[in-house]
Amino acid sequence: MNDVRDRSHRLNRVDGIARHGRLRRHRPFSTAAKVLAGAVAVALVSTASVAAIAAKQVTDDFGEGVRIQGQSAAPRPQQQAGPTLSAFEGGFTMLVVGTDNDPEQGTQYGERDATLNDVNILVHVSADHTNATAVSIPRDLVTPIPACAKPDGSGSTPARAAAPINDAWGEGGLNCVVQTVQGLTGLDVQYSAAVSFNGVIEMSNAIGGVPVCVASPIHDRYTGLDLPAGTTTLQGSQALEFLRTRHGVGDGSDLGRISSQQVFLSSLLRTVRANSTLTSPTTLYKLARAAASNMQLSESLNDPRTLVGMGRALQDLPLERVNFVQYPGTTGGTGVYEGKVQPTTELADELFARIKADESFSFGAGSTGIGSESAPANPSPADPTPGAPDPTASTPTAQPPAAQTPAASTPGTPAATVTPDAPATADTLDGLQGQSAAQQTCSKAFGS
Repeated sequence: MNDVRDRSHRLNRVDGIARHGRLRRHRPFSTAAKVLAGAVAVALVSTASVAAIAAKQVTDDFGEGVRIQGQSAAPRPQQQAGPTLSAFEGGFTMLVVGTDNDPEQGTQYGERDATLNDVNILVHVSADHTNATAVSIPRDLVTPIPACAKPDGSGSTPARAAAPINDAWGEGGLNCVVQTVQGLTGLDVQYSAAVSFNGVIEMSNAIGGVPVCVASPIHDRYTGLDLPAGTTTLQGSQALEFLRTRHGVGDGSDLGRISSQQVFLSSLLRTVRANSTLTSPTTLYKLARAAASNMQLSESLNDPRTLVGMGRALQDLPLERVNFVQYPGTTGGTGVYEGKVQPTTELADELFARIKADESFSFGAGSTGIGSESAPANPSPADPTPGAPDPTASTPTAQPPAAQTPAASTPGTPAATVTPDAPATADTLDGLQGQSAAQQTCSKAFGS
């Protein structure tokens, strides 16, 4: 039990909040990895017709696939012959992992001493393609890590009874992360991808930017992010800064950053659905190349036709039935959970039972999380709707909602804020933190 290392951050410390600081100083590598993982999680389930656009180049960018234990190589979706491909048939579950160590990126984001899977987003799409759920697993969530085959084939690593989930990559790469997530969630992960974060600038530029609502000004000296209140269309390095920022949003914790990033991801999905991304060959090609050049894919996913089938199956999925949710957990625990995130087992079991049964669900009141809140109900007619596509926006154009004080994290309680939302219904899962892609929200500045 003593193998869980103290990786608490020393800056902006708040008692009871899970921290992370494996390196002796601030690690922009681990924070920046968030952005591409989230973007790819959305992009992989919203891209169509890639194979009809220079598929040979995209395939070459993929490289060799990663062998996953217990998984056969390269299953293919049923598709029509020729350039027009049909939708992926049936449901699927895919894990998108963001790592903090890519040798090709050099030291431009800081020095590295190890590789961690700091981002773990599990995407499940129902068999009838009527709903989808993307679960963000906090990097400091403590869970068993099974024995994993070493990437070099020299044997297996020993199983660990309790460790932060972002240790899994160091135990056996992408394969070990998949095995760990399968054990944690009870879901069969058929597809997986590991992504670095250099491609975030390219991907955000290919999409044309993502409009993001900020409730009050965000200033983060660590990432260089400086955003005024209102709605700003983010792309390039500014999008990277936004999704890297932890000290600038919520309570300064990784949990706050997850909910803030869901503001971006929801708007990203709305943007690609509203603009010409899904119908523009040029945009699709740029997006596919940016993603493929920065991804390491499982053998089962190492074919652009698979991604095309996924995108075509989901291009008409109702946004209100696409949920971004944080894995249920609490802070303020003791023992192996001290300074980490302890799973809320009962709620997690209910969540994954719904997902496994392909059942849609809604969130209860106050679900948006520490780093975000509901957007204004009645924005000015002259202002763009917060979170709606607005390619021309580069300065704030929407009035922010009144700031709300985040609820303090206490032992045994979810680390989240309360923001009234839709009334509870029969399919509501109370206690979850997250939002639907249709819900327009704003990021909350640190301490607001």
